[in-house]
Amino acid sequence: MSSPGTPTLSPFRSWLGVAVITASLFTFVTTELMPVGLLTPLSSSLKVAVGTAGLIVTLFGISAGLGVPFLVAWTRHVNRRALLPILLAVMALGNLVIAVSPSFTLVLLTRLVMGFAHGMFWAIAVGMAMRLVPERHAGRAAAIALSGISIGTVAGIPLGTLIGGLTSWRTTFLLWSALSVLAVLATIPSLPSENAASVREVFALPVRNAQLRAVMFTVILYVLGHFGAYTFIRPFLEKTDSASSGFITGLLIIYGIGGAVGNFLAGHMAGKNPRVNFMLACGGLAVSLLLLLTIGHSPAGAIVSMALWGVSFGAANLCQINLTLGAAPDTFEAAMSINTLGYNLSIALGALFGGLLTDNLGVRSALWFGVALTAASLLLTIALGRKAGKRGDTSVANQAADHVDAVAEA
Repeated sequence: MSSPGTPTLSPFRSWLGVAVITASLFTFVTTELMPVGLLTPLSSSLKVAVGTAGLIVTLFGISAGLGVPFLVAWTRHVNRRALLPILLAVMALGNLVIAVSPSFTLVLLTRLVMGFAHGMFWAIAVGMAMRLVPERHAGRAAAIALSGISIGTVAGIPLGTLIGGLTSWRTTFLLWSALSVLAVLATIPSLPSENAASVREVFALPVRNAQLRAVMFTVILYVLGHFGAYTFIRPFLEKTDSASSGFITGLLIIYGIGGAVGNFLAGHMAGKNPRVNFMLACGGLAVSLLLLLTIGHSPAGAIVSMALWGVSFGAANLCQINLTLGAAPDTFEAAMSINTLGYNLSIALGALFGGLLTDNLGVRSALWFGVALTAASLLLTIALGRKAGKRGDTSVANQAADHVDAVAEA
């Protein structure tokens, strides 16, 4: 939000800066996730097993998660405008290297480096957007920036799959390299670092803040389950009903549209009861995976299941970020560092566990893993809500609702 350290800007420059941040977030998130839809051709081209190819997602998530608390703290005195082109340049160069890489080892190492840049920007971007506009519009700016994360999360895989199907997986990475270059050319106003914390303060935050700690436990569970299953959705569909590449691409597009719908619905419902909305989203995730396992062998069943999965995941993503904002409104950048750590490590471990299950027990086991973990997230959220209710403490839901109400109204 506007502060003494943030210059007064014209409305055009303010919202242009928010648009640049949103587009950059979309680029970062799609870069992280688009390999999921390309695992089969990529593994074949680089001569590795599909489960092993999932390490492309795993290593990216590990570096994004583990690196972010340190990077955010170490750059706490650096103007955020100077960081954005550097982080985007890392993504552009990394995607270019992957596009021409002759070996799987080089791809893995490149993705490992790219993950650090991804985690860093994910943690600071929403706070940057909120500071670019007058305080009364901070909620709207946050909602727009969050849409870059949410839509990128659900659209990255369908886009990568579509482009890869029309050309090749290497072309997909090449195009995303060009997209990152275009984003580098855009600029945002000066944003001196504000309210950033040291490494010790970042790691102490979930210890001191019980609300944030509860949010992170539930987030870790549903993200583990989702990505344990979703990383291997293409092999599952190919094996279950011998789906063609074109049909799989269509299903992923349906999933992406569903995700955009879920993001929109969550944005307009978040201020009413974010915890209940998050519970509904987690329930939808578990049900959609069960549907895939039971009726996903038919085209109609697969379409319904993927649509519900997209809606549920799009809603869950926005709900969990809003809950993070509600749990730590005064230390949001530090809280987002913890959120990014937990979320991206869960992506990494989900892809890793899903790969191990796929290679040893078959691809259906990865989806059962997703059912178990998303259901566990739902049950934990219910248990935490009942515990708070018994002691008369409704602060989690109420404070979250207060702080995200502006986002919902946007």
